[in-house]
Amino acid sequence: MPHHSPIIGPVIAMAAWTLVMWVWMYATRLPAMRRAGIDGAKMVGGTGPALRDALIAKGEKRASWVADNYNHLHEQPTVFYAVAIALALLGHGGGFNLQIAWAYVGLRVAHSIVQATINRVAIRFALFALSSLCLIALTLHAAIAHFHGHHG
Repeated sequence: MPHHSPIIGPVIAMAAWTLVMWVWMYATRLPAMRRAGIDGAKMVGGTGPALRDALIAKGEKRASWVADNYNHLHEQPTVFYAVAIALALLGHGGGFNLQIAWAYVGLRVAHSIVQATINRVAIRFALFALSSLCLIALTLHAAIAHFHGHHG
């Protein structure tokens, strides 16, 4: 049986959480569109900002919060995937790096839940800042492992 780096666990968890948010997005957006009288079959062009603005104008801001978070999960977490996979390939996907990676995932999940439910900016910012510190640490550890050849 081939050896797999433990840091692949948080990578899979982050991807799975993104898919949970995808389901949550459609579970809230489609009913919100119906309530707002927006017929998706008649829409032409993109469904991004225009749909978001239309939903908010009709009082369906919570549906936009979930969609906004789904979009956010395709921004900074893409760097997490790259760095975590780099750490796995470098043989540094365990120990403290694994703990940091799980902390990153936990903080991003918490950020998603806050944004999709109460959307308090101060709480979201704190969670985002903490998750960013985790990502900075992982990136520094990957750079040190690669450029200085440290093992651990």
